Amino acid sequence: MTHADFLASPFPPAVSLPDLDITGPGRFYNRELSWLGFNWRVLEEAENMRVPVLERLRFLSISAKNLDEFYTVRVAGLRELAHAGNTTPAADGLSPAEQLVLINEDARSLMQSQQRVLTALEAEMQEAGISVLERKDLTDEDKTFLADVFLNRVFPVLSPLAIDPAHPFPFIPNTGFSLALQLERQNDKRVLQALLPIPHQIDRFIALPSEPGQHRFLPLEELLLEHIGSLFSGYRLKTHFAFRVLRDSDLEVEDEAEDLVREFEVALKRRRRGEVVRMTHSSGAPEKLMATVMQELAVGETEVVEVEGMIGMADLDELVLDNRPDLLWPSFTPRIPERVTDHEGDMFAAIRQKDMLLHHPYETFDMVVRFLTQAARDPNVVAIKQTLYRTSKNSPIVEALCEAAEDGKSVTALVELKARFDEAANIHQSRRLERAGAHVVYGFIDLKTHAKISTVVRREGDNLVTYTHYGTGNYHPITARIYTDLSLFTCDTSLGRDATKVFNFLSGYAPPDALENLAISPLKLKPRLLEMIEAEIAHAKAGKPAEIWAKMNALIDSEVIDALYRASQGGVKISLIIRGICGIRPGIKGLSENIRVKSIVGRFLEHSRIVCFGNGAGLPSKKARVYISSADWMGRNLNRRVETLVEINNATVKAQIVSQVMAANLADVAQTWVMGPDGKFTRASLTEGEFAFNCHRFFMENPSLSGRGSAGASDVPKLTHTDETAGN
Repeated sequence: MTHADFLASPFPPAVSLPDLDITGPGRFYNRELSWLGFNWRVLEEAENMRVPVLERLRFLSISAKNLDEFYTVRVAGLRELAHAGNTTPAADGLSPAEQLVLINEDARSLMQSQQRVLTALEAEMQEAGISVLERKDLTDEDKTFLADVFLNRVFPVLSPLAIDPAHPFPFIPNTGFSLALQLERQNDKRVLQALLPIPHQIDRFIALPSEPGQHRFLPLEELLLEHIGSLFSGYRLKTHFAFRVLRDSDLEVEDEAEDLVREFEVALKRRRRGEVVRMTHSSGAPEKLMATVMQELAVGETEVVEVEGMIGMADLDELVLDNRPDLLWPSFTPRIPERVTDHEGDMFAAIRQKDMLLHHPYETFDMVVRFLTQAARDPNVVAIKQTLYRTSKNSPIVEALCEAAEDGKSVTALVELKARFDEAANIHQSRRLERAGAHVVYGFIDLKTHAKISTVVRREGDNLVTYTHYGTGNYHPITARIYTDLSLFTCDTSLGRDATKVFNFLSGYAPPDALENLAISPLKLKPRLLEMIEAEIAHAKAGKPAEIWAKMNALIDSEVIDALYRASQGGVKISLIIRGICGIRPGIKGLSENIRVKSIVGRFLEHSRIVCFGNGAGLPSKKARVYISSADWMGRNLNRRVETLVEINNATVKAQIVSQVMAANLADVAQTWVMGPDGKFTRASLTEGEFAFNCHRFFMENPSLSGRGSAGASDVPKLTHTDETAGN
């Protein structure tokens, strides 16, 4: 598929869709179906033979986790609207009930494909010496080993429960996995219904003693079934089935909460008790036992999915074995930027030399940690301010902030409690910071703070110099190993002033005035984007080159999409790299002839947000206006969150973004899917043995331009890489 290379190939011919009213809601593609389309792409990576087998198993696990979260948040919300009788259509014209029907059909098909993919992967893993067994496969030696495992590592945390009037049906939490049992008392044949919750505190797969080079595992539920007699003495197992539940996990918080932390702690407990939105169960469930479980969980037929195969595929990541490097990606060690090494590890000296943009995970995220650790220990640093949206459990960033506060420095931490599924961790971190003496603020009740900003104020001679870090990703050292993100380090005074004004806004509510290089949502970010799109339309009308390149995770804001449609109709060439949800329809006559969209799914998760405007000179060009951002182009990011859009003015950093980062993403063929006018994505077809440019490999082999000691804007590397298997 030659047109997958957006850098070198022309725009494909536009098509007509006679059944589509391009003036009506049909000009938008449905958000939920687009998300499911992204998860199909993730699943199809599990079938990509260019990817090592255990990495393919990881993709399968990710697709299962993604689908779980989709149900607990998006489907749960639509279900609530539909049950309330809400018929308000989405931007594409579909009501909540209509969307649920389409989601149900597509998701069930996706789950069937997951089982098919797992069967194929298990066969391949078995050839490589990794086996997942059933009870019938166990040898006497295995049973002896497992009896000890059961008694000492499993039995103490089990809670077998009879189901009868004296034993009410227990609460099954979100992602809770259980065995429903029908037992028969041996002395009088009396039937007992029982439940055996499978404890999530224990690994799902138990490793069995194996020959060298062999790895054998037994699923925990199989071990429990093997030892039912120990749990229900005097009974024999007649029949059983396994089931797993997903619950509504969206949080509701009172608008006038006096103590936001306490309100979130209460809301987290409510999340555990949300309504069941999906129940998956193994095949062959006895009718009466199934009816009991469905009644107790208050689920209807539409929420129940029978699975021929494995329940709870999210747990498969346990089988991605570190001790089998032959079945994983070749190891990659992120680089330390040459500029930092030149300054003997001194981040402030490296930043003083000139602005530096690091591309994670290719350049190590340790530089962000080092920036804050060095600040905490530097006697000349007087103040640190930091946003925290997501971070790791034992965060070195939180450690550095605590150390700085304990050393008497002024430390302000903006902790976002509303970071979905990380709320509890963030409450814990905020308590730690407060104990250390940091000033902790929580921003706004009605706005999430998603901006990624850190400032360090340092006394240098008679002046105070502000060093600033703007990021496109989270301050999370673990995810930074696999998410591609950008980190801008600068001591530019205007960017420092802008950051300080944003922190004052977050802590004091006063809207920042006269930001110099920064636009923030919900105030000016969206208007700035619309203004820049209109400027490109004006360039096209004036006969000048007019072009937009943009990269993000999601594009669904209808106002922005309509502006892009106007730009396309005005002659602006628009190339978009959208990893996940995309509501725009490219390549339609009369609507979007000059718009094309690709998605990159590969070894690393594309996460950076970038937009480049040709500014009358086309792209790539030194005249381009270039921005990095924390925001996707979604209503929530542009209207209901605090986000940043940072203009890049440093010539070397600008060249790095336009001619290195964006150019490589646009040129990628090996990991690219191209979107059609119907909203569906098609993988670029690759000829066996033919070189296919892979942007992840390129970045692994070429250091970031501005991180090189003496590199300038003219030193952009050629877009090529070693000609190995494209997926590796």
